[in-house]
Amino acid sequence: MPNKSSYLMIALLSFIGGYVDTFGFIALFGLFTAHITGNFVLMGAMLVHPMQGGLLKLLAFPAFLLGVAASRIVVLNYEGRQKSPLKTLFMMQLLLLLGFMLAGAMAPLPLESDTELAAILAGMLGAAAMAIQSAGGRTTLAGIVHTTVMTGNVTHMIIDITDILFSGRPELEARARARLRQLAPAVSAFFTGALCAAAGYMSLGYWSITLPILLLAILFLSPAHWLEQQTA
Repeated sequence: MPNKSSYLMIALLSFIGGYVDTFGFIALFGLFTAHITGNFVLMGAMLVHPMQGGLLKLLAFPAFLLGVAASRIVVLNYEGRQKSPLKTLFMMQLLLLLGFMLAGAMAPLPLESDTELAAILAGMLGAAAMAIQSAGGRTTLAGIVHTTVMTGNVTHMIIDITDILFSGRPELEARARARLRQLAPAVSAFFTGALCAAAGYMSLGYWSITLPILLLAILFLSPAHWLEQQTA
């Protein structure tokens, strides 16, 4: 069961997830850095309605897979030593997002071609960064809700609200209320991150990715004992 401090981590990671995913979609021809399902759908749609961005989405997929594999290798290594891998995962994601920002800053804005090398590199680094967060959420942070994709969270949210209002079963209501305490900050922070990404893109371009980078730095610099409490 998550403790009170877990809600802060949920909110920060969800904000980062919403920010980076939205920024990639705006800046890189609809690329979802954290939402592979969306990329599959858009690539399928391109067969009917050709549009730019297919190359970016295609190359982001193996980058995402490599990010997941790298995250898992780190987690397995730390589990073998009975230590929390969170600091290492946060630093890996931070460095990848830094690369995403710097590579993107070298690409034209707005982007006119999906064959621009800097943009391709930015997309791959962004996808790898979000793969680290996604895989970490499935393993090390398995005790908290997902922070990169909100479809499941919103579904559970409505289920829990319905259970509270209509189930008439105290044990079901208690479980629903406990989960809502995680879901509410996750969904609201993700949505806020999406809005901030749009504002950041319009005002600072790729340099606005400094914000999620700073949030990851805060998590990385958090006390080790606090991070240990979050580890599943």
